[in-house]
Amino acid sequence: MSTDRRSRVLALWCPDWPAVAAAAAAEIPASSPVAVVSANRVVACSATARAEGVRRGGRRRESQARCPELYVARADPDRDARLFEPVASAVDEVVPGIEVLRPGLLLLSARGAARYFGSEEAAAERLVDTVAAVGVECQVGIADEVSTAVVAARHGAIVPRGSGAQFLAPLPVAELSAEPSLAAPERVDLVDLLVRLGLRTVGDFGALSPVDVASRFGTDAVLAHRSARGEPERPPSARVLPPDLEVEYRCDPPIDRVDAAAFAGRALAERLHVTLSAAAVACTRLLVQATTANGEHLSRTWRCAEPLTPEGTADRVRWQLDGWLTGRSENKPTAGIVLLRLEPVEVVSAGALQLGLWGGVGDEDERARRALVRVQGLLGGDAVQVGVLSGGRGPGERVTILPWGDEPVPDADPSAPWPGRLPSPSPSALMPTRPEIAVTDESGVAVQVTERGMFDRVPGRVDWGSRSWVLHGWAGPWAADERWWDLGATSTARQVARAQVLLEDTRALLVLHDGGRWFVEGIYE
Repeated sequence: MSTDRRSRVLALWCPDWPAVAAAAAAEIPASSPVAVVSANRVVACSATARAEGVRRGGRRRESQARCPELYVARADPDRDARLFEPVASAVDEVVPGIEVLRPGLLLLSARGAARYFGSEEAAAERLVDTVAAVGVECQVGIADEVSTAVVAARHGAIVPRGSGAQFLAPLPVAELSAEPSLAAPERVDLVDLLVRLGLRTVGDFGALSPVDVASRFGTDAVLAHRSARGEPERPPSARVLPPDLEVEYRCDPPIDRVDAAAFAGRALAERLHVTLSAAAVACTRLLVQATTANGEHLSRTWRCAEPLTPEGTADRVRWQLDGWLTGRSENKPTAGIVLLRLEPVEVVSAGALQLGLWGGVGDEDERARRALVRVQGLLGGDAVQVGVLSGGRGPGERVTILPWGDEPVPDADPSAPWPGRLPSPSPSALMPTRPEIAVTDESGVAVQVTERGMFDRVPGRVDWGSRSWVLHGWAGPWAADERWWDLGATSTARQVARAQVLLEDTRALLVLHDGGRWFVEGIYE
């Protein structure tokens, strides 16, 4: 896809949303100093509170000492989601197809909005006015990638096509961890480490080699590095959705209370994840739908940076139902909910969310990843390597070895046709040094492979060093004419053949005929 036709992303961000929602719930002016606390620490505060010295991460008493008139509220994700629903509904009426990242931040495709309103600038102005009519301030950012668009929204900027890296380069590296819905929890520690290493801007981090980042920091650092360089992020999944993944719950009697809706949502989330597990997939975009007794249809899409867990799904369903049932939106249902439906819009392989051996979601895998990254930090990036299925004719060629954390890109396309490829099964062990052996017939005459890819005599014995075996069977040979087009002075063209031979001790060897000599390429145990 050419760059000028690539889909653009519009991010709409409501600053300090937990503080704004807390002020609205307490019915105090939005201009009042407000702080939202969790575990006695400030997790969000209003601009007025920041002007008085209140900061995120500060202690509650210290914040109250700096601003005596500070209104303090407890963190409440349900409240944040419930009060954000009117904003999401207002935006959805203007530009359908929004995706909620979290309460206070949503995404949509900029292409349709720009076409309808005439330009990206006009679309941004219209959305700001729409949200202002609800009584909330917001900022809009537009860019090529999701993470860049979210950063642009924080700065109220429209990033030209192909200029994401240039826009991000002068910004503080802390911008990479400013949005928790797009970053792993360890991103904050990564940013702190980068600052201590002297990498103070996003451009400094982006200038590093991708191999160095992958070998020294870990998986989330690779994602952060791609964001810093403005490179394409996770596109919509190309995986075809398996049939019958959606689940639904018919409510009898109709649900009109939040507690009943939360109970039904949790049960439905558990059913959904049982269905996803059976299909070996995990959900990254979830569509929540509800139908009321009066025939009203409500829907909202939630987008997640990581595959949803059962708990994460239940939280989003609860938040959405709370917003519909008790919010101040004009789309508030006029009757109870009679049908609740969850539909995965995008799924990934279940390997992205594998259950641990001792319970939990990925706990043991996460510990293993951290241990491997630690080994790389001590011994170097090449100390931990993984195999990726590649294309080729021989078993050794069909595996590309890469350092842990690198993108799993094979040297050759495994789905391409490979004439002369060794049939399954592959050897259980490969011989990287390929020791030379002798393959002879029963009278001791060396066996060769003709130009037509046939044995010139029947194989009868194999001599490997000081040992000798009588053959009980053989298969092949499979001839391969490799790089036949390379006919220069330094030609790499070669004609080889592979065969499987069964020894008298029931073991089998994969042998390679190359240049009139025989070598052991693998062993079947």
